[in-house]
Amino acid sequence: MKIGDNIPQVTFQTRVRDEAIGGSNPFRWQAVTSDDYFKGKRVVLFSLPGAFTPTCSTYQLPGFENAFARMRELGIDAIYCMSVNDSFVMNQWAKAQQLTNVRVIPDGSGEFTAKAGMLVRKDNLGFGARSWRYAAVVNDGVVEAWFEEPGRCDNCPEDPYGETSPEAVLNWLQNARIAEPA
Repeated sequence: MKIGDNIPQVTFQTRVRDEAIGGSNPFRWQAVTSDDYFKGKRVVLFSLPGAFTPTCSTYQLPGFENAFARMRELGIDAIYCMSVNDSFVMNQWAKAQQLTNVRVIPDGSGEFTAKAGMLVRKDNLGFGARSWRYAAVVNDGVVEAWFEEPGRCDNCPEDPYGETSPEAVLNWLQNARIAEPA
């Protein structure tokens, strides 16, 4: 993807709490489309190699969670974290991270990630197909700003992190606000 591109149109299979179901597992499947997440909103989307992994869990996800209030002041309606993990894993990760600001998007089959051109092999780590680390500011489904870690390749021996950090996105948002005509 690049600036000016429309985000890929896919349907994500999510699990949502539904108290009407009752019992010990009150969740149901719910299909959520790209438009449901992105249409009519200005959002930050960031994607990472995997839930519960060290850099993702220690720096990237908590950093975006903590940056929400400032990003909101700069015109962001929502922050989404996407990973090529299923809804069960993403929901448990969100729970473990005690998220209140960032919503997780499960791209279990990697369809969105592949259409975005960001699906890479991570067989060297036993992960299989996963997302390369990227972030974007998306305005009504159109990429406004794009951030990508350098060196994208299959079975990359490194896990670069910096270009897609919450600090980098926040810096761009602050500079974009300053550059706006009065």
